[in-house]
Amino acid sequence: MGTASRGGSVKMEKMPEGEKTTQCKQEEEQQQKEEEQEGLIEFYGSYQELFQFFCSNTTIHGAIRLVCSKKNKMKTAFWSVLFFLTFGLMYWQFGILYREYFSYPVNLNLNLNSDRLTFPAVTLCTLNPYRYSAIRKKLDELDQITHQTLLDLYDYNMSLAQSEWSTLSTRKRSSRSLLHHVQRHPLRRQKRDNLVNMPENSPSVDKNDWKIGFVLCSENNKDCFHQAYSSGVDAVREWYSFHYINILAQMPDAKALDESDFENFIYACRFNEATCDKANYTHFHHPLYGNCYTFNDNSSSLWTSSLPGINNGLSLVVRTEQNDFIPLLSTVTGARVMVHDQNEPAFMDDGGFNVRPGIETSISMRKEMTVRLGGSYSDCTEDGSDVPVQNLYSSRYTEQVCIRSCFQLNMVQRCGCAYYFYPLPQGAEYCDYTKHMAWGYCYYKLLAEFKADVLGCFHKCRKPCRMTEYQLSAGYSRWPSAVSEDWVFYVLSQQNKYNITSKRNGVAKVNIFFEEWNYKTNGESPAFTVVTLLSQLGNQWSLWFGSSVLSVMELAELILDFMAITLILAVRWCRSRQRLSPPGPPPTSQDNPALQDGAPGLSAPHRFTVEAVVTMLPPYNSLEPRGLSRDGEVGHE
Repeated sequence: MGTASRGGSVKMEKMPEGEKTTQCKQEEEQQQKEEEQEGLIEFYGSYQELFQFFCSNTTIHGAIRLVCSKKNKMKTAFWSVLFFLTFGLMYWQFGILYREYFSYPVNLNLNLNSDRLTFPAVTLCTLNPYRYSAIRKKLDELDQITHQTLLDLYDYNMSLAQSEWSTLSTRKRSSRSLLHHVQRHPLRRQKRDNLVNMPENSPSVDKNDWKIGFVLCSENNKDCFHQAYSSGVDAVREWYSFHYINILAQMPDAKALDESDFENFIYACRFNEATCDKANYTHFHHPLYGNCYTFNDNSSSLWTSSLPGINNGLSLVVRTEQNDFIPLLSTVTGARVMVHDQNEPAFMDDGGFNVRPGIETSISMRKEMTVRLGGSYSDCTEDGSDVPVQNLYSSRYTEQVCIRSCFQLNMVQRCGCAYYFYPLPQGAEYCDYTKHMAWGYCYYKLLAEFKADVLGCFHKCRKPCRMTEYQLSAGYSRWPSAVSEDWVFYVLSQQNKYNITSKRNGVAKVNIFFEEWNYKTNGESPAFTVVTLLSQLGNQWSLWFGSSVLSVMELAELILDFMAITLILAVRWCRSRQRLSPPGPPPTSQDNPALQDGAPGLSAPHRFTVEAVVTMLPPYNSLEPRGLSRDGEVGHE
């Protein structure tokens, strides 16, 4: 019939059935070709496809067994457990390798070098402080007070010359000041059982029922510190040294103590069989060791040893007799020697050794250099610029220089003055109880904290990355011998005005030389470098999986694909959630102003045009059953 209403449009399509089928087949083939065509970036549709492709095509050994045995669940489970167990063991080994690498181990390299050696600096001290003319009067007063103290404590009367007593009596006014300060820090003896409750700085040794020491109190005398000793000799020396340092600190000019007496101390000096002169040494004063002389300290013309042996080193004949020294401060005789590198201060307390009178001391040296790795391998410092301690010495950085500078800086900060044994910081002054009454109390308190590392100096001061040390070994023999001492002393008296009475106790001989040409260098090198790490990682990977670097890239590709698929699936899931969300409620007449009654501007209803598609029906004769003849038709009117 195929009729439509007026105003509508009618479209009619006539297409044979065969052409429709052909066109559908062509469209399906074109769509299949487009699906089969490879794109620039493609991802797998599921995790199963991803892992199946990876296990089938990877070069990692054992992964193919996860796919080929998928029909046998027991084998699949076995190979899965074995695969991941091997994977975990490999990465456990990786963790051990990384931990060893980041511990920064080092190898110690020992090298023996043979070359002409630069002779080190040698410092020689008299071992006894000298009675300098600038402080002679105050030292005489201190000696008299000490003699009286020994008489009170031990009933010991030290003999004094009549001239010293008379001179002392004429200076009563000047002695009152020193006596006042000495009485403020008296030397006393107390029973061990009757000690007051004061902090002890030294452990008591029960050798007898007494111990001796002196008391140091704060400025207001509210807190006192008992510096006690089990030996009376140590207590007297320490007490005398404390007052002696105060006398030295009162000198406004340190050059007043610079009284060099080289000729009366050094009788003979030879190096490499050549005579030394004054240009080969420098002089300085040490509070406890007296006049000190450093040989070969001039960097412009350093000595070098062409051959090892005693005849190619430094040979000294020194005077060890004590005439005008301070017996209450030093109880030993001889000389003190220290071997150190140039541009390093001579710390006689740490590295020095004593030379006995009447003995020839032969010291053989072996040079040893140490080179450490800095950075992450150790906490050494190159030049001390990265150490948070100011260098107070005019020398290069060493650990001892840093430690002493640290103590001195804490001394100035805590006590308000500097200790006389160490260099003076800028803007500070040395401690003196005429200006700083309680500096001794502060010093001994600070010293106890320093030794316990409360100040942190031992942690702040690091070792230098380059060090030069000298290993010493000494031999001793009697000098001069019994058969030669007469002519030796006679020649010394004629040439060097040697006129002492105790001949053997008045001189000593020192020989310092290199034992051999070879010197040892201890160096460090990284034990686990990046190359070694990569090699070990490759060995472990090959051991557990038998693969190469490309296999690692395949594993990285698997991880990236896994992340990409996860991201795509997450986006799809979010979109599906948005599509399945329920729509909002339909609009009502109140919400739509076009449907409200009496609304202004109401227009006529909209017209919708309906476009009908009418298809012609086939003729009726085509609806007849196939296979029936025209005679079998049934007619209808």
